[in-house]
Amino acid sequence: MTRYLEDTATERLEADEREGLYGPLAEAVRALVDASIRTEVDDHVIRQATADLERIAGHLRAHQLPGSYGVHSEAPGRRRTWGSPVIGVRNPIAPPLTLQHAPDGLVWSEFRVGTAYEGPPGRLHGGMAALILDHVLGEAVSASGHWGLTGTLTLRYRRGTPLGRLRTEARIDRVEGRKAYVVGSIADDEGITVEAEAIFILPKGYVHPDATA
Repeated sequence: MTRYLEDTATERLEADEREGLYGPLAEAVRALVDASIRTEVDDHVIRQATADLERIAGHLRAHQLPGSYGVHSEAPGRRRTWGSPVIGVRNPIAPPLTLQHAPDGLVWSEFRVGTAYEGPPGRLHGGMAALILDHVLGEAVSASGHWGLTGTLTLRYRRGTPLGRLRTEARIDRVEGRKAYVVGSIADDEGITVEAEAIFILPKGYVHPDATA
């Protein structure tokens, strides 16, 4: 679902204010997830915390969207994917990543992952690595002026990716017709841990969500 807003200074200010409101909420829930995984407090504290959280969830459900958050578009080319599990301001599941764009087309981000994303002990879950790379590679395609849906995503896990501070990057390799070929990686301080190649395909007759109101 896509919602379009007028691209005005007022709308941009409102978006910034909402980000300042919901971002800390998501961060607090993110901290709660980490705490709930690692806590070893007494049983009665767990029971009390459970009751408190159920009460808080009830408050937040008093007025909510009937479905998913979707994509809010302020204008063509300006989107707010605040529900994204990778970059979503309002999604506590997201690490989240803040994507940067270099003049040469490189898309990159430095970010942190903790216990919520653990697979092997002390290592990032391979599925989470795939999720991050799928998103970042797709962003590289979009940043190049093209667009498409993930057709294939191939990963090479060179070694375990440690939890903590990481970097991901991607760039478009080439475009052939409706297919965009893109490459990327995740790395720690010692170098690349996961390499990725993907093909993004623009379906026949598909209209980009930013192209219509």
